[in-house]
Order: sequence, then C-alpha cells, then structure tokens
Amino acid sequence: MQRKVVRFPMFVGLLLVLALVLTACPAPNAQPAAQEPAAAADTPVAEQPAAAAGVTELQLMGWASSEAENVRLQEMVDNFNTANPDIKVTLNQVPDYDTKLQTSLAGGVPPDVFYVDSFKLPDLVNAGALMPIGDQLENPDDFYPSLSAAFTVDGTLYCPPKDFSTLALEYNTAMFDAAGLDYPTAEWTWEDLATAAEALTDTDAGVVGFGLNPDFARWAAFVYQAGANVTDEGMTQMAINSPEALEAFTFLSDMIANGYAAQSSDLDSGWPGEAFGKQKAAMTMEGNWIIPFLKDQFPDVKYGVSELPQGPEGKATMAFTVCYAVPAGAKNADASIKLVNYLTGPEGMKAWTDLGLAMPTRQSLSAGWLEQYPDLKPFLDGAEYARKWQFFVGAQAVLDALSSGLQEIYTGGALPEDVLTSAEEAGNEVLAR
Repeated sequence: MQRKVVRFPMFVGLLLVLALVLTACPAPNAQPAAQEPAAAADTPVAEQPAAAAGVTELQLMGWASSEAENVRLQEMVDNFNTANPDIKVTLNQVPDYDTKLQTSLAGGVPPDVFYVDSFKLPDLVNAGALMPIGDQLENPDDFYPSLSAAFTVDGTLYCPPKDFSTLALEYNTAMFDAAGLDYPTAEWTWEDLATAAEALTDTDAGVVGFGLNPDFARWAAFVYQAGANVTDEGMTQMAINSPEALEAFTFLSDMIANGYAAQSSDLDSGWPGEAFGKQKAAMTMEGNWIIPFLKDQFPDVKYGVSELPQGPEGKATMAFTVCYAVPAGAKNADASIKLVNYLTGPEGMKAWTDLGLAMPTRQSLSAGWLEQYPDLKPFLDGAEYARKWQFFVGAQAVLDALSSGLQEIYTGGALPEDVLTSAEEAGNEVLAR
C-alpha cells in the first residue's frame, strides 16, 4: 500500500520535546553505553559530485562503529546506488550522533534515513518525529517478533530492526578447569552461578568470579528471570518495587557484598569485557560484541559462551537493537523506504550481518548465520525469550535513579529495597504526567 506523505510544521513544542528526548538519553549504540566504548571516530562525508538531473538524493545517517562495519555499510550503499541510478545515497556516519540528530530534527532538515535505538523509540514517536513505515516493509513477518515489538507502538510498526545483540554468559575455561568445575550450560540456575562465582574468586590474585557493572541493562535480565516487570501491563504505574524484583536485586547485591562479583572499575578495567579479557573476572555477561573484542585484544584467552542462568521464573535476556527510521513528513519517502527495504531485506541484511559483529533480525537468515558462527549460538538462542531494552516515554528518569542507586549498592551506601523504592517513585512521577 502506498502511504500518502503528510508534511507538517515543526512546532515549538515539538522542538522542545526533541531536545529533551535526545539530550537525556544514553549515547547511541546497538547496546547500552556500559558495553565496550564504541570507536566513534569522526567519519566525515566524502565530497560527492552533484547528482544528475532527475536523481533523488538521500542522506543515510548513523554513528561510526568499528572500521569493518563502516567499510561494509559503505559497500552496501555503493551497491544500492549502482542498482538504482535514479537514487543517490550519501552515507553520513557522525560522532556525537544524538546532538546532530536533535539539531537536524529541530531544524526541520532531518536525514532521509537514520538510526533509532529501541530505548529512544517511544520518546521520538511521542514527539511525532517518525513516519510509520511498517506496512511498506518487505515480509515483516520474517523479523523476530520480539525485535519487531521493540519498534512497535500501539500496534503500529514504525521501523524495521537492522540487527540485534543479546546478553549471554562468557566464562574462562582455563579457570573453570583449574577449579575443577563443570562448564556452564543452558540449564544453569542462579544457584549454579553463585556457587561457581564463589569457587572462582581468588582475592589474593585479584580475580572475582563474576564481572558485573552497576548497569540496569544487565540487572534487568535478572529482574525478568525472577518474574518481575518494570511497569504494569498497561504502563500506567510502576511495578518494579515488587518481591520478585527485590529477590533479583538481593541475589546480585549479595554476590557483590561477599566479594564474588565486582564492577570493572574495581578490576582496573573500562568495562566488564576488558576485565574478562584481563582475566580479572572468571565470568561476565555481555553481548556478542564481546567476541570480536576478545579476538582482537585478548586472542590467547580461552573461553566459552552459554545462555544466561535461569531464574525462579525461567529464562530471560535483553535484546538490544536499532532500526532504520524515516522522518515524519519525509520529502523523499518512497526512495527512503526503498533504501530501508534494501538494507533490511534478506540480501542486504545477510551482507551486513555476515561480518559476525551483530545478528540478523530475519529468522530466515538465522540458520545460515549459525553455519558461519556456530560458537555464537547462545546469543541467537536468546532471541526466542529476549526482552526489549525499552520502557515508556520519559523512562530516562527511571534509568537515572537506578544507575545512581546501583552505584551505591556497590559501595554499601544503599540497600536493594531503597533503590527499588527510588525507581518506583521516579517512574510513577513520569507516568502520572
């Protein structure tokens, strides 16, 4: 179905909302900012010759990541341009992405296609900044339902997920062997994790069993495993201050208090993946982005990957994903949607995810991807039960309260129940508005 393009004025209220949305949210990444710092090098737009008459010019804007990703995306854009001589796409990978996107949206000159992190989608939809293009996507049912849900508001799919990552458990096989422990399996429970973390902790050697940062993007997986939720089903009030969430927070805080788990800054590291690579942490829970990092920075470390341990209510992990969005009132809507369909179609997505740095969001590509990367199966298996990294409009206030409270748990300055109470109060204040 062809969607009629509706142009609208950029009212002052919209500008203010966008400014608050984009400046309040974490740095843009396919995963939360607590992961390995992205190499957001300034990738300037190459000087382009003027487009021929009758050629539609598009700008695709994202953030620079690894050099391999940057090169591959440029190759895909070049291939699209060759196959579509009536369209000319310029790739613009920028540092300080949030600020540049805010400026372009507020100024009424947004890029034709741009990245949107799932965490930020509710705010941008609420601000009227995005065109819903779900009904113009090719075979949308092929996307993992949990990933489509991350970009769906009130039953409307706004943009397709370009790739995704999930959390899994990484473990040092040499340390497990030395301790005489069996390797983790998909049937592991919280008790198994705590028992192994205690056995693997060596205070004299400066090694902890489990590397975990005060980052709710990680703690949330345990909250869901305990059977808790952040809000009620209708998102009318907070539900995080519950006995189930307290059980999850208490489990992790007890490991910290006992010295079996620690944050990366206490392990002379910038993030848990680095602590794991330095063999300061025998286990950690990170996404599939840790694999190329370890291969490049710590090639001699022997390790394995397993699904996250199960909680009292079963399995849960987090899905971190980004979509290709088209702005509301897009001046080149048809050409922009054609580009999005190419990038997220079977051919384009295969070319992109064959790098192994992220996973395909199309279920039809999963078997072929696993043939190339069989050791990454635990990450892909998590797609079946992953929870989206997303809450509600204005949820950054809750995330701020949780981040502050989790930091205090590590220093002994707060109890789990205090942190949950603060998050509940912050969230209910936002939801009441």
